[in-house]
Amino acid sequence: MMRQELRLALGDFDVDAVFVSSVPTIRWACSFTGSRALIVQKRNAAYFLSDARYTEQARREVQGADVITKSARFDDVVLEADLLQGVRSVLFQADHMTVSELEKWRTRFPSIQWVPATDFLSVAVAQKLPDEVEKLRRAQAVSDEVFEAVLSLIKPGMSEIEIAAEIICLHAQCGARRMSFEPIVVSGPRSALPHGRASARKIERGDVVLLDYGCYLDGFASDMTRTIAVGDPGSAVRQAYEAVREAQRRAIGGTVAGIPAREADAIARKVLVVAGYGDRFAHGLGHGIGLSVHEWPRLSPLSDDVVPANAAVTMEPGIYLPGQFGIRIEDTVVVREFGCERLGTTTRDLIVL
Repeated sequence: MMRQELRLALGDFDVDAVFVSSVPTIRWACSFTGSRALIVQKRNAAYFLSDARYTEQARREVQGADVITKSARFDDVVLEADLLQGVRSVLFQADHMTVSELEKWRTRFPSIQWVPATDFLSVAVAQKLPDEVEKLRRAQAVSDEVFEAVLSLIKPGMSEIEIAAEIICLHAQCGARRMSFEPIVVSGPRSALPHGRASARKIERGDVVLLDYGCYLDGFASDMTRTIAVGDPGSAVRQAYEAVREAQRRAIGGTVAGIPAREADAIARKVLVVAGYGDRFAHGLGHGIGLSVHEWPRLSPLSDDVVPANAAVTMEPGIYLPGQFGIRIEDTVVVREFGCERLGTTTRDLIVL
């Protein structure tokens, strides 16, 4: 069935209709798994629009809305079917509709007031139901399994690109539908690049290797990071690693439902500041995760978000020393009233191969 939050939004925002154009939000709202759609929610009716590729699929998956599938522009379909008859105002997802798309709608329906909304339904989407948590847990279990498998493959002389290829292949073999982003595999001095991509650099003994990857399973994403060592990495790496691990441990332990996102970030950041790495934590603590690998809320010192109960978020503090090494540990957790539930099972101890 169509989620009732769409209909309730009509009153909350005092509009006559709501457009939902973000594909992940559409899947959350009505279980449609295709790649192109638009939901038009009115006070007394809901319409689901897609193209002819999805005629049968939409009829199977979408309930609680009139399904219209035509291989045409959505504004043409809406005009032809007269779906906005009597509508004076439409709420739209401003962070998903481009300026050019909005201009098309304004041109076709000049008498309608177009009301922008950012982070529309973000709180509702963030608060995961029990079955959604289990889907996240199963996706994470695949990535945990891949981590154990890839450990047996990494050795000196192997390139970052080769490791990334193995990560992708192993996910497919374990049942993942696709990767949630291009795997990050960086080693030695390159591990200080927080979002570096795999290169032809070959692993050397004594290197740290940072692995950041995730997959989609049944529509839900996983996301994890582990930093390992190939041979003894030395005391500087071990010291930094323990600081990151402690920062993550305290953040996970101190983040509860209702906490401002910037305060969750501050828990981890304080640990790294005290340890002498405060200026080497170059990003926020984490982000929401679910039907998209990056969702609301954003855990950052710049964020005004408040973390609701049952939100799934990543916890990923890091230390990056340019020209030397980088350390990051990332886990997906579900924020509960009195703490966080970690979904993965992979150890957070430093692994030395």
